[in-house]
Amino acid sequence: MDWREAEREYDDEVIGETTLGRMFEDAAERHRNRPAQRYKGGVYDRSLTDDVVPPATPGAFGAISYAEMRSIVRTLAAGFRDLGLETGDRVGLFADTRMEWAQCDFALLCAGGVVTTVYTGSSSDQVRYLLDDPGASGVVVENEDLLETVLEVEDDLDLKFVVSMDELEGYDDREDVLTLGDLHERGEEALDLETYQGWVDEPKMDDLASLIYTSGTTGQPKGVKLTHRNFRANVNQIRKRYGPRPDKDDGLPTIDESVQSVSYLPLAHVFERTAGHFLLLASGACIAYAEDPDTLQDDFEAVEPNTATSVPRVYEKIYDAIREQASESSIKQRIFEWATDVGVEYQRAESPGPVLSAKRSVADRLVFSTVREALGGNIELLISGGGSLSPELCQLYHAMGLPIYEGYGLTETAPVVSVNPPEEPKIGTIGPALPGVEIEIDESIVDQEAFDDPGDVGELLVRGPNVADGYWNKPAATDRAFTTDLRASDGGELTEHTGDGQWFRTGDVVHRREDGYLEFRERTKQIIVLSTGKNVAPAPIEDAFAASEVVEQCMVVGDERKFIGALLVPNTDHVREWAETEGIELPDDPATLCENERVREYVGEEVERVNEEFERHETIKRFELVPREFTEENDMLTPTMKKKRRVIMDRFADRVDRLYDEQ
Repeated sequence: MDWREAEREYDDEVIGETTLGRMFEDAAERHRNRPAQRYKGGVYDRSLTDDVVPPATPGAFGAISYAEMRSIVRTLAAGFRDLGLETGDRVGLFADTRMEWAQCDFALLCAGGVVTTVYTGSSSDQVRYLLDDPGASGVVVENEDLLETVLEVEDDLDLKFVVSMDELEGYDDREDVLTLGDLHERGEEALDLETYQGWVDEPKMDDLASLIYTSGTTGQPKGVKLTHRNFRANVNQIRKRYGPRPDKDDGLPTIDESVQSVSYLPLAHVFERTAGHFLLLASGACIAYAEDPDTLQDDFEAVEPNTATSVPRVYEKIYDAIREQASESSIKQRIFEWATDVGVEYQRAESPGPVLSAKRSVADRLVFSTVREALGGNIELLISGGGSLSPELCQLYHAMGLPIYEGYGLTETAPVVSVNPPEEPKIGTIGPALPGVEIEIDESIVDQEAFDDPGDVGELLVRGPNVADGYWNKPAATDRAFTTDLRASDGGELTEHTGDGQWFRTGDVVHRREDGYLEFRERTKQIIVLSTGKNVAPAPIEDAFAASEVVEQCMVVGDERKFIGALLVPNTDHVREWAETEGIELPDDPATLCENERVREYVGEEVERVNEEFERHETIKRFELVPREFTEENDMLTPTMKKKRRVIMDRFADRVDRLYDEQ
């Protein structure tokens, strides 16, 4: 049986039509004696007492079973109801990714609540909006710092309670402020299992489960209304592709109860919430929560996971760290470069001969095995989403025996639309649509002559049970983004379709290949239209620098200009090492370094290398070096690590002007 047909027909105990609370309860019963969560000691001042969560040795990971996690979830659910939570009430979750986030998420869902998520980097004004817009009746914060942010704006909110995951001091006079430990104690007294089971089953499948606010690069975020059905359908769809189907060959990675994962992306974002939380816990997997993105290598070594989900920027950072370690000596660096070249050649070869196979074995022994050990030694499956991944970087990971399967999704689709299957991954694509997801291409949205694949390029439209039905309190935005008629933007009919549900206009330009796989091109709003009329997609150009040791980040500009320009963030550590070997003295000040002519010439050679991959009108004609990395902390990246292009353009407006001074 063909794998596509097999995944459509596949069914098992994980796949079903139940509320998220019931999905968790069923999984916890099936796997009650297996480990569910692992947590690192010495990181948090947890308020859940030692008899609830045994303390872990600092730097090491402790674990609780599904039965123990279920007990915590049930008790917290009873505590929330005792605080006055009613079915349908919205409650904010304002914390970094950690064990208690997952517990509170399921506790609120099992209690009949609706979870609205708040990024920890949010300002007090943003927190006010993200709690006021949904009419939150309560909020769970991580610690005293985030509690204070909430209290700064509490006069504008109608909160019944604020709960802190960590211990608090000095709030004894506030009856509405308590710790998770306090909540657990209340729940122990209030819990009645029969009543609890009624809360779990009270919501209907089409009732709201969560409001997830799109991070957005401009304007106020929109609250995407995601139901129990939306999330549950996406869990089912991903399970059909990655579950332990009987047709799969031995050795293919699967998502099942044997999986050990490391979670570090924001659970406030829909990608980690579905793929690294709902799906894994429904499948009986064990999730370890990383201390911090900066400690990932230590955490991977300690946990020895076989899977993880991440975004392209994190994979770029991991590769940079691997390459940096290999550059400690010129001999190591040359071996690393030779090994990656051999690995990529082997990966691309349809039938590697004995000589190439022998080289690959040597490369694996000298380099790749060490890289895999640095990530715990057991990685079988890495998933990339939340942005486009450089094909070159993806190829390098595959070459090292760390396969990355790239996918695509959006908050409005709960989120996964497509992802590469383990049976037939195709680097450079975002895979075929998941079973049960309908897609169409609106070709009218782009200039077909601007692409190499006319007739199959356009805006992606999506329909299915995983697709939300709109935005919270934003009917006009809903009308713009969702339609029940499959029509082109000029009013012409695209195609005839049967079936229920509305189509979501993704705003993303894709190419649908003859084999059904999708290739991401660009956001429709980010397509650059040169003054010559040529259309240019920035993402492939920017992604071409992902594996560069010279350029850390790239942002392409040029809308309504004659040519493509770029703002480049140099890899200053590498540039300084290069300068030292060349006997060049560089200034300490990063801004002055970016003006150095020898540095600009060196970076220019890298730009010319990248330009060779593109058509003439897509090549970078001029560039400017900028001294600051684009990060979430300096507000140039969203919490999901996408570039805030307008912010970056404003911050470096003088550099952009310089690019086109002579135009």
